Amino acid sequence: MRRRNFIKSAGAAGVSALVAGCTGGSGSETTTTESGGTTTETTTAQGTTVGGESQTLLVGTYGAFVDAPSTSPGAWLKEQFESEFDATLEWQTPDAGVNHYIERALRGVESGADLYVGLDAQMLVRVDEKLDDSLFASAGDLSRLGDVNEQLEFDPDGRAVPYDTGYISLVYDETQGGDETFTAPETFDGLLDPAYKGTLLAQNPTSSATGQAFLLHTIDAKGEDGYLDYWAKLKENDVRVLGTWSDSYTAYSNGEAPMVVSYSTDQVYANESGADMAKHQVRFLNDQGFANPEGMAPFADASSPDLAAEFMDFMLRPEVQAEVAVRNVAFPATTNAELPEEFAKYAHEPPEAVTFSYDRLQDNLSDWVDAWAREFASK
Repeated sequence: MRRRNFIKSAGAAGVSALVAGCTGGSGSETTTTESGGTTTETTTAQGTTVGGESQTLLVGTYGAFVDAPSTSPGAWLKEQFESEFDATLEWQTPDAGVNHYIERALRGVESGADLYVGLDAQMLVRVDEKLDDSLFASAGDLSRLGDVNEQLEFDPDGRAVPYDTGYISLVYDETQGGDETFTAPETFDGLLDPAYKGTLLAQNPTSSATGQAFLLHTIDAKGEDGYLDYWAKLKENDVRVLGTWSDSYTAYSNGEAPMVVSYSTDQVYANESGADMAKHQVRFLNDQGFANPEGMAPFADASSPDLAAEFMDFMLRPEVQAEVAVRNVAFPATTNAELPEEFAKYAHEPPEAVTFSYDRLQDNLSDWVDAWAREFASK
């Protein structure tokens, strides 16, 4: 997935402080966001149909999907979609991400959007925990739904449809081994070896999607009864847990440790920037990568549900899947998209993908994260 310099709230993390204004009859929405003692107001046009022809599709997503520092798919998707459909695509990128729409629903305010792009299973569980009524509607019978890799599907109710996936892995720097080449361990148990004391940077699972995915992978590897003991041993071996992926990767880039929990597409960036590939090696612990597919889902109160369905089908086209994957530095969610040779060379897929079903996360996610916070973060 496209590297993010913001936090995806999930698990035990609280909803970001945010005050949402009501939707007036003028066809516009004013959103007031409070952060760091400052207040910012933005006005977004509501989706409308003019003369039964041109429509506006309002799509919520995370900021980096639209305006990442390097590349991102948002602008390209807007241009391509508008060139084919008699519609205008408008992106909404609230700082609080999907929590913005949760908060609106809790206040009894309409979502003000037609579709959300960027959901993962953990976020969907959080949405459903917070709200009595579903924030999202069924995606319906999309014409290309059959092309989606069924192993990536994470919503049993058919609301969220995967459009890409990333794999969580270790990234390590071979040059930090002193007189010898540094090599990352091959297993989770290997991380506990005293030889790797103080070498790993990870993220807080209460505030980072990457950190939460790594936590879930340790639960898969060590079991529900063993993961806390495993993390206690990691702590004894001086693992450093920072707030976000950006925090940890910055520390890694500054040479503060030779390993970081990150994404298996890391070498794509290294190749694009001409970086030393020895500093961007990928390791799949236990020959596994934790798959974290991203999905799109129509809002239950969408003003343009048919147009939202058109966009979702458009997103599943093979050529669009390939372009989104490259621009978002991820893997396609469909089985019939072909990646460019240069990209495929540096985007590594694990021998085995690990992921958790929605049902298992729904029953356990908050408890797992809360237990981790009590046993690890509070000490």
